[in-house]
Amino acid sequence: MAPHLPGAARLRTGRANAGWRVLRWLALLLLCAAYLQGGLNKLLDFGSAVGEMQHFGLAPAAPLAAAVILFELGAAAMVLSGRLRWLGAAWLALFTVAASFIANRYWEMAGMERFMAANSFYEHLGLAGGFLLVAWHDLAQKGGLWQWHAEQA
Repeated sequence: MAPHLPGAARLRTGRANAGWRVLRWLALLLLCAAYLQGGLNKLLDFGSAVGEMQHFGLAPAAPLAAAVILFELGAAAMVLSGRLRWLGAAWLALFTVAASFIANRYWEMAGMERFMAANSFYEHLGLAGGFLLVAWHDLAQKGGLWQWHAEQA
């Protein structure tokens, strides 16, 4: 039987914690992937970003496209960096729900188009739920608003 090494448990725990941190960051990256890709594509092809706004009847298209680029990249950076993660995640949840109501109006469609838009709509609701969980977890880890609310009561 191997002798007991005082730091061995701590070393194993440290490696496990490092692995979980990597997995957590990878999960956050995957959640943010659509917003990083979308924001970068819009930034690199601003004309198409403006065209997308016009396609959905949003005006003024150019300022809205610029705001969406800033929003998608900024909120994703907040989530990934951990700086105001809860706020970035809450913004992305709200943005995702709003964009889904604009872009995936399956209730106005028929046939295969309706089927595909409905799938996309509900997938986006699931993504928004994931961001709400990130916001909740971040606030719970830091004490956040719940701690402040409890102190005020």
